[in-house]
Amino acid sequence: MREHVRTGTALGLRAKDIMARGELVPDELLYGMVSERLRQVDCQPGFILDGFPRTAAQAGWLDAFLKAELFDNSKPDNCLPVVMQIDVGYNEILHRLAGRRTCPTCGRIYNAYLQPPLVDGACDLDGSKLVTRNDDREEVIGERLRAYEAQTKPVADYYERMGRLVNVDGSLPVDQVSERVLSELEARRTS
Repeated sequence: MREHVRTGTALGLRAKDIMARGELVPDELLYGMVSERLRQVDCQPGFILDGFPRTAAQAGWLDAFLKAELFDNSKPDNCLPVVMQIDVGYNEILHRLAGRRTCPTCGRIYNAYLQPPLVDGACDLDGSKLVTRNDDREEVIGERLRAYEAQTKPVADYYERMGRLVNVDGSLPVDQVSERVLSELEARRTS
């Protein structure tokens, strides 16, 4: 979505104001962005979706899209993707998001609490003043977390019923989380 906004596509312009308020972008906009992106050549060997699907309706749309357009249904080993749920507690999420700072010049991301820059408020690489995204303000984060409980939690339930949900402890160090995710993907690829 941010790429569509950055490049000023028709979909991006429609989504820009919605995203700035920290609200969820309507499905019809998302479907256009997601389908366009997944059709690109670099997605053919595989892809990771982060933050989509957020609702059970989006999950159903994604499954139908993948079956109809991206998967070769004639292959018996063809399967729908596995879904990784990175579990992190409410307070930890709040701490991570509210502490996130971004360099507007190079795009490097810091965290004021967990991975601070060498000089408070300045990018280590180019010295630019770090910024906090509008959707990382505490009041917006609280609303996003409430929206998650109401809309996205049913997505995990949907994929769990389908036998495609893997829970990963997101409070572990990054290398351990990555190792678990890769291990699960490899196990499913070879089974």
